[in-house]
Amino acid sequence: MKLNKQVIPRLTLYIILSLISIIMTLPLYWMISVSLKPPGEVYEYPLKFIPTSINFGNYKIAWVQANFAIYFGNTVIYAVIGTLLTLILCSLGGYTFAKLRFPGRNTLFVVILLSMMIPFATILVPLFLTIKRFPLMGGNNLFGEGGSGLINTFPGLILPGIVSGYYIFLFRQFFSMLPDELIFAARVDGCSEFRIFWEIIVPLSKPVFVAIGIFSFMWRWNAFLWPLIVMTDPKKRVLQVGLGIFQGEQRTGAEWNLMMAAAAIALIPTVVVFLMGQKYFTRGIALTGIKG
Repeated sequence: MKLNKQVIPRLTLYIILSLISIIMTLPLYWMISVSLKPPGEVYEYPLKFIPTSINFGNYKIAWVQANFAIYFGNTVIYAVIGTLLTLILCSLGGYTFAKLRFPGRNTLFVVILLSMMIPFATILVPLFLTIKRFPLMGGNNLFGEGGSGLINTFPGLILPGIVSGYYIFLFRQFFSMLPDELIFAARVDGCSEFRIFWEIIVPLSKPVFVAIGIFSFMWRWNAFLWPLIVMTDPKKRVLQVGLGIFQGEQRTGAEWNLMMAAAAIALIPTVVVFLMGQKYFTRGIALTGIKG
C-alpha cells in the first residue's frame, strides 16, 4: 500500500513530537517514581524505573516534616489573590489601550512594552525599599521611617507583581480583535465604559482571561526570590521557599524519596489548574497574536 505524499511528513512530525514528549515527561516520571520508593531502594543499581513496593507514606512524612500545611495556605492566598488582582487591573489596562482613544496612548503603550525588558534583579532593591518605607504601615510615619512597612505582610508580597506589561499586551491584543460596533452600540444605548467592559468585553474574552490566569497563577505558585526576601517570618513562608528550606535541613541521600514527594506535592496544584483551563489556554494564546 502506497502512502500519500502528505501522510509521510505528517507521520514523521507526529513521531518526532511523540519522542520529544516522552523525553520531556521522563523527569516528571522519575520524580514520581522516586517519591514512591522505600529509602533503601532509591540508590539501588541498576536503577529501577518502577518501584518494587509503592510507599505513599513518603507523602505523609514530607507533608508533616516540611510544615506544608502552613506553606500551602500562604501560597494559595498569594497566588489566588494576586492572580485576581492581576486579571482585573491588566484587563482594564488592555481594554484602555485597545478601545479608548486619548492623547499619548501609543507612547504610553510603548513605555509599558519597554518595561518588559527590565530584568527583575535590577528593580529588586528599589521594590524592597518601597515596601519597607511604605508610609503609615508597620510602624512607619508619614515619611516611611521608623518601622518595617509592609515587610512580612501579604500586601507587601502581592502588590509589587499585580501589574505586568506582558499581560496588558496580551489583553490589548485580544480586545483589539473584538468588533468596535458592539461598543459603539452600547454607548448609544447609554452604557458606561465600565458596564461595556463588564457585560460585553469580559464574556467574550474567556480564553484570554483563562490563559493569563494560568500564567499568573503558575508564576506566583513557583515564586521563590521575592517571597524569600519579603517574608522573613517562618509562619508566612510560601511553598517554594519552604521546599528549599526542607531540602537544606539535614537532607541525606537516603531521604531523596521524601524530597521528591515534597516536590510532587508542590506540583499538583499547577497541573490541576492547567488541565482545568487547557481548552481556553491554547485558544487564548493563539488568538492574542493575530492582530496588532
